[in-house]
Amino acid sequence: MATKLFQTSTFGLAKGKEAISDDYAAVRVIEGLCVGVLCDGVGSAEAGAEASRRTVNYLINNFKNRPKSWSIEKSLRHFIQNINEILYRESIDEYEAPEYVTTLSIVVIDGNRLYGANVGDSPIWLERDNRLLRLSIPHNSDEKGMEHVLTQAIGMSESVEPYLFENNLHPKDRLILASDGLEAVLSEDEIKDKASLGATALIKYASKKVKDDLPDDTTAIVIDILAESKTQTLKNKALPIPEHLSKGQIIDGYKLLKSLIANDRTWLVEKKGVKYVMKFPPAEAVEDEKLLDLFVREAWNASRLKAGFFPKAVIPKNRTVRYYIMEYIDGVTLKKLISKKPIPVEDAINLAKFMLHATEYLLKYDLVHGDIKPENIIVFERRGKRAYKLVDFGSIVEIFSIASRAGTPSYLAPERFSGEPISEQSEIYAIGVTLYEALTKHFPYGEIEPFQTPNFKKPKSPRKYNPTIPEWLESVILRSIEADRDRRYKLYTEMEYELTHPDEVTPYYSKDASFLQREPILTYRVALGVSIALNIYLLLKVFG
Repeated sequence: MATKLFQTSTFGLAKGKEAISDDYAAVRVIEGLCVGVLCDGVGSAEAGAEASRRTVNYLINNFKNRPKSWSIEKSLRHFIQNINEILYRESIDEYEAPEYVTTLSIVVIDGNRLYGANVGDSPIWLERDNRLLRLSIPHNSDEKGMEHVLTQAIGMSESVEPYLFENNLHPKDRLILASDGLEAVLSEDEIKDKASLGATALIKYASKKVKDDLPDDTTAIVIDILAESKTQTLKNKALPIPEHLSKGQIIDGYKLLKSLIANDRTWLVEKKGVKYVMKFPPAEAVEDEKLLDLFVREAWNASRLKAGFFPKAVIPKNRTVRYYIMEYIDGVTLKKLISKKPIPVEDAINLAKFMLHATEYLLKYDLVHGDIKPENIIVFERRGKRAYKLVDFGSIVEIFSIASRAGTPSYLAPERFSGEPISEQSEIYAIGVTLYEALTKHFPYGEIEPFQTPNFKKPKSPRKYNPTIPEWLESVILRSIEADRDRRYKLYTEMEYELTHPDEVTPYYSKDASFLQREPILTYRVALGVSIALNIYLLLKVFG
């Protein structure tokens, strides 16, 4: 498998004349992370092959769904401990002894940073500048004559202490993960020389050396680092971060005119008679690498999301300090606009479509905005019609991530307060609250303060505040802000379809609505039928 950043290969052969290997390996690129996992099922264990397969699949799948607020180290420790406990308990239940037992080697590459862990004796090497460096530490007995005995393995005991390591990676580096069968056949020099041809060539060379009679199952993963990630390249630029900024200051030809945000890190600027918006990282990013990472990712997202839903943004190549530039939109925020009066229904429908189209575009990149609200929507005139732009690239995060900075309390879906990942459904909720507010100047569940634990009771009908809202649109809004996710739209496309097909909108009723409220016509028909039948019965009783 090849990407612009990585070239990966995986291959394995069973020992001797065996048809099936106890080894299992996989490598995947997941949301920019490259994850390689190799397991060597312990041959003396009855279920070693099953343990190796399950461990690899478990780790790959969990990194796909990893909360983005978790560090790689925390993720490794947590996932390794979990699969160890699962396999150990199942062993005791099924065999009354540890039988789901396997070694583990795993690497995770994030930008130019390598994270790794191993349990057991499956080696991990880094090849750099024609030298092979062993990064893993084997968990073998120190007793003479017992060196082959494992002191740790996944599933061997109730708890496990993996060896974890970190390192920086450079372009042209190569990572090699292998089962210990490879070391039994090849020297480290041979491994280094043959790994350049990939995992298949490496393992087949080892097999050929012993006349296709390998003494043990033998598997390898080879990962070549082809280039730095774009964000890492941007981060590595030696650019100072200005601590103080002031009106009239000139930076790279841009004259600072006015600070747009209280922290003085976003400015209205002018260059050659054209106005722009210039954004700088927080001054604290000089010493806080996490803040710098967030700003670099923000700038990268801003420059690559080239669609009319967002202001155009560029990262100038010849900057002398760290910043990025956005186009200046001559308009007002939706929040300021609705402070005077709600927007008309037709404008609200167009606003809803705009928000859905913008979020659908982000979804193509596996991203969500994370802070949809009237303050982050710029309203302006274009060819005589009202148009919108979605701003705040700093809030954009990967879908299914958990980030406390992503969102403003009054627009956060109920599940977000319990720590659940940000999702398409939680974004739909924010869109619905924004639409509700734009039409009524109120919040459906009241304004929610930071650190408050909200109570999501039945929201007031938006038509109570604004009778011009048609019933079908009220149903769309109430379904989008439903506290119960099972009753809320699941996909942007579902909400968009109903906005564009008002005749097909199913009326919305709250959970506690009576049958009369849900089915008024049917209720009256049934009541009328019962009344007629009762009258006939009484007449027959009187005159019969």
